[in-house]
Parts: sequence; C-alpha cells; structure tokens
Amino acid sequence: MRMRRKRNLEARMQACEELLLVRGRPMLNLKEAAEHYRARLDLEAVFGRKGECVLEVGCGNGAFIAELARRFPEKNFLAVEVCTNVILTAMERVQREGIQNVRFLNIPAEILPCYLSEGGMSEIYLNFSTPLPAANCEKQRLTSPRFLQIYRTLLRDGGEISQKTDSAFFFDYSLARYAENGFALLCATRDLHASEYAADNIVTEYEANFLAQGKPIYMARVKKVPLAEP
Repeated sequence: MRMRRKRNLEARMQACEELLLVRGRPMLNLKEAAEHYRARLDLEAVFGRKGECVLEVGCGNGAFIAELARRFPEKNFLAVEVCTNVILTAMERVQREGIQNVRFLNIPAEILPCYLSEGGMSEIYLNFSTPLPAANCEKQRLTSPRFLQIYRTLLRDGGEISQKTDSAFFFDYSLARYAENGFALLCATRDLHASEYAADNIVTEYEANFLAQGKPIYMARVKKVPLAEP
C-alpha cells in the first residue's frame, strides 16, 4: 500500500533544507550512478568540525538517530532514507528538537558511494530493514553481498555495523553474509531485551510494536576486517 503524500510536502521539505544534503537520483540508472557519478560531500564543512561520522541506513521517523545524536554530541551523524514522506518526519523531528549533529540524505542506499568518501564512516546502523524473504529479492536485502561491499567501502578499517531485526530468517541470512564478506562477529543475541545488551539499547518505533506483540528482537554487531586472500 502506497503511503499518502504528506500535505505541503515541498514547502515542508524546503523548511528543512539546512538538514538535507542530497535528494533524489543523479541519473535514472542506479548501477551507472554508483559506478560513475561522484559528488563527494565535505563532511567537515557540513558539520563545521572534524569528528567521527556515523551512518544510519533507513532512518524511518528519526527517533533512533535523534536519540543517538543526543547521547554522543561529539559525533556527527548521517541518516539515509529513500522515502521522502518518511525522511520529512525525521528531519522535522531533528529540527524541532534542536539537534545540531544530524544531516540527511534522501536517496537510495545503492548510491551512497556517490556522495560519501571511502573509509569515512566509523559505524553503520541497520534497524529493522525489510527482510524480503523471497529468493528473487535477495539483491535488495540491505545485508546482501552487494550492500555489504558498499558498507565495506564506506567504513574505516575496524569500522562496525550494528543490526536489529524481528526476523529470524533475515538475522540468520545476515550472519552468514557477514562471515562471507569480510566482517567478524563481535556480539549477537536472539533476544536483545533479555540480554546483557538491553541496557544501552535505543528502542525504535518498530521495535516497540514488535515487543508489544511478544516478538523477540535479534541483534548483531560486526567489524570490518581484511578480506581473506583467494
């Protein structure tokens, strides 16, 4: 079901323009864009300071990235979300709450390398990405090999990915792909809220809904390591 366009969408997007770094596709063919288009952002200029930079892929309504930015004011945060209706909610939240260290990219995750420099991210968060269990949708999963290659490019050496999901299928799939694509497992749990990691967890809107339904939350954290020699 398609989300209804928000009222006064363009005017509201313009009101948040100081938070929005990139919007849309540079060209129709995403594969061609990812390979050939480059408009790298100067993040030191964007944030007005040097600092560790953290990326959330699929920021939803922005509650997670807003709270993370409050907890770590010394870090800079980027949030990517392909749906304009959704990213508007996140930007309006950050603007309303006066959070200074978050910026947004309204683009498909496939073209992140067009705008972000290699090795520039210290952490990447994947919170409740759509599992897409159908076999013909594997390439679209945000932990498929093609996306993991993007994350490896963006992450500095030793950089980390944190993932949460309510899907056992997607969790198991992701753990296998991490191991095959140059990521070492740091920690994992099949019931986050009954684990030692619960205390520092930021509960997202999706997460709260899943918990209310009695579903366990799966969590993994992995680290970029050198690829094994063939």
